Amino acid sequence: MPASMRAAVDGSDTGEAIVSRNVLVRDTGFHDDDRSGDFIPWSGATNLSTLTDGAALDVENAAPAEDIVSLFERIALIRIAFPSHMDGRGFSLARHLRLLGYRGRLRAAGRILADQYAMARRSGFDEVEIDPALAARQPEEQWLFRANWQSHDYQQRLGRRLYNGNRGKRH
Repeated sequence: MPASMRAAVDGSDTGEAIVSRNVLVRDTGFHDDDRSGDFIPWSGATNLSTLTDGAALDVENAAPAEDIVSLFERIALIRIAFPSHMDGRGFSLARHLRLLGYRGRLRAAGRILADQYAMARRSGFDEVEIDPALAARQPEEQWLFRANWQSHDYQQRLGRRLYNGNRGKRH
């Protein structure tokens, strides 16, 4: 468990619970966010002509993927919002971005449940960002249980090729 999560859950740093940064979920469990710098809010109308290399974008789950293609080479991370665990548009957007050739980090952020982790990875996400309260309700073990996302897939049983979100290639 990352230090920020431990402090947020049990108050181990000060003896009382504190508000903490969000927790990243990867195939290896919970992690602190290793990215420094701000996320740039993006909508189709946003002018990003001055975007610096290595930028990170915040994208709504209904954004048109085609509008971001020209920026791929300059974006290090795209964070796609999940306003509700019942709204799957972010999964479709992630898949579309990967099919269009995006090779940088792709992060799902917001209301994602541990049960949805395998779908997030199969869609092309590299990681999931959740708040400390959700991490406390759904501990690391629940997420790790789904970390073997490449196994036990119905498409694999049907003989279809899976998409590998880490490498951006089919295998």
